[in-house]
Amino acid sequence: MKAWVHVSLKKSVLDPQGKTVHAALQRLGYGKIAAVRQGKSFELELEPALSETEARQLLERIAHEVLANPVIEEYRVELQPTETGG
Repeated sequence: MKAWVHVSLKKSVLDPQGKTVHAALQRLGYGKIAAVRQGKSFELELEPALSETEARQLLERIAHEVLANPVIEEYRVELQPTETGG
């Protein structure tokens, strides 16, 4: 099973990198972009023996304890269950 953890700054935290990218887009003529927030994504390959519930619990714990700083960042876990025969 594959999983992704997407980490981004909380909306209440200033994002200077996002502001810089937004300004560059505006200068390049992409005026329809209202705002940019930067973040990071982690792709994880999980052992096939894990159930979806176990995987989600594990990923939530890893995201909270290791991948994100919960004081200033939020995260979202996304699972792609392994397709079974058929």
